[in-house]
Amino acid sequence: MMPFHILNGDCLVEQLCQTSINQDFIVCRECLIDGNVAANNLTEFWKIRANFIAETYGASTEDYFTKSVNELEKLYLLPDNAEVCLWFENDLFCQTNMWFVLSLLAKHFNLKLYRIFPVIENKEDIWKGFGVADAAKLELAYSAKVPFKSTDLELGVNLWVAYQNGDFKKLQELSKENSTCFQFLEEVCQAHIDRFPSDKTLGRPDQVVKQIMETKSKEFSIVFEEFSKREGIYGFGDLQVKSIYERVIDNN
Repeated sequence: MMPFHILNGDCLVEQLCQTSINQDFIVCRECLIDGNVAANNLTEFWKIRANFIAETYGASTEDYFTKSVNELEKLYLLPDNAEVCLWFENDLFCQTNMWFVLSLLAKHFNLKLYRIFPVIENKEDIWKGFGVADAAKLELAYSAKVPFKSTDLELGVNLWVAYQNGDFKKLQELSKENSTCFQFLEEVCQAHIDRFPSDKTLGRPDQVVKQIMETKSKEFSIVFEEFSKREGIYGFGDLQVKSIYERVIDNN
């Protein structure tokens, strides 16, 4: 049986099509780093996310169900004993998506799960993930896949529950657990916690955007480039940074 590959976004699909790796892809089209994720059950969760994506990014709720929900529901159809490879990067954007995917996969007891890590050679590329990988690097990443033990899967599920519930204390506690399937976990969880200071001051991303605007440029393209350089750990795309940028402008 050929392995299945769960990818975080469509860009990686195009890259992997240039390799000899088989193309049984399931794509996670979400940005769970942004918006409400609290829900009592999965049905409610999908509705909350569909409404958020529609209101924030201008997509229709129908599109969300067609492109995102239907795609992720393929996880329920994976055959027993299938090899499933999770191609997720280490930044917070990718990690929150991966934790959620693991919570769905945990309902399926007979899978052989593997984590595929980006091959990073230069320290400055640490948060660029698969984006800087050519076909040879992707093949190398695949050959170095790391198996999930039951404890690793449990950690992923618990991370999602803590994240979904906004339980920062639990998230911090879990981030200290050792697992070969998670890298930079402590730093990534702390980066999320830093978004919501207990003293109600500006969160870390807002502070950084404000500082860039005050000391470097108010031009969004420059702000985005500089933010990505300084705070790649968040994995924010231009839409997430634009939201922070506009919030900073409104509060000045």
